Amino acid sequence: MLSYKDAGVDIEKADRFVDQIKRFVKKTFDKNVITPIGGFAGAYLLEISKYKEPVITSSTDGVGTKLKVAQVMGKHDTIGIDLVAMCVNDLVTTTSKPLFFLDYFATGKLETEVAVSVVKGIAEGCRQAGCSLIGGETAEMPGMYGEGEYDLAGFAVGVVEREKMLDGSKIREGDILIGIASSGVHSNGYSLVRKLVDMKRYSYQDHIKEFGKKLGEELLTPTKIYVKQILKLAENVDIHGIAHITGGGIPGNLIRVIKSDLKAVIEEGSWEVLPVFRWLQKEGNIPKEEMYRTFNMGIGMIIVLPEKEKEKALNLLKKMGEKVYVIGRIERGERSVDII
Repeated sequence: MLSYKDAGVDIEKADRFVDQIKRFVKKTFDKNVITPIGGFAGAYLLEISKYKEPVITSSTDGVGTKLKVAQVMGKHDTIGIDLVAMCVNDLVTTTSKPLFFLDYFATGKLETEVAVSVVKGIAEGCRQAGCSLIGGETAEMPGMYGEGEYDLAGFAVGVVEREKMLDGSKIREGDILIGIASSGVHSNGYSLVRKLVDMKRYSYQDHIKEFGKKLGEELLTPTKIYVKQILKLAENVDIHGIAHITGGGIPGNLIRVIKSDLKAVIEEGSWEVLPVFRWLQKEGNIPKEEMYRTFNMGIGMIIVLPEKEKEKALNLLKKMGEKVYVIGRIERGERSVDII
């Protein structure tokens, strides 16, 4: 007699897993979540009377091969923060408020302790972003993943008043660029990082003097979530554009909000390049251009705004504990991002 469990899928274990995560998932709920955990669909009440023309926005992303570092290190409690960050940081570039989040966790064989740790991180990311974790999928798929491997995807939904939504169309010649510091490598460039580690025969347990910690610990520093800072800034300052610095680095992401007759000029040396990036460049003999188009280089978000708003924006962000830098300006010219 053959059962689903014999084929590698343990439904009872999956049910127990759901019971274990209910407590901290529910802590992310606000009054607008109107469905309990475990239903077929999550439901969120949109208070439409607050808006004249509400625009629903969405974003989906993953964590990439940073997952491999977490799996090698056996450290799974922060990778969920990365997952939320990658989605909500994209969402907030429109000045949308994230409302709710859903996750997808896939593995060959469900290891309950690992999965619970991951979802705790997702819940923590939602807490930092001010959104509710209203649903998810845990897929146990024997034969699809190696032992100890899992994959993650996330989905965020937000709302913004149409007249306040940013898309780069307000950016003008003479605007300045404010960079908000990143917390580290964030969640991009890890295939290059892992290639370097393998080639140089480093261990993720190696203590690196430039960081003052283990290599794996530095690389697993969670991606910074900028939602509350950006929304507060948008309430007080006339923002013209926002770029989330992910894969493609500063040039590849800032260009996404620049119009065809404008160029962004970035002043190299105007901000602190974090030690991890200097170490990666030195150890891998990576050309500067490759570093800038692969990593965030210490800048997680770029805010484009009029020069007259500079001091107000800088002071407000500093009061919220952010390291901020004026890193460049917008000029007229062929559409590009130039690092000088």
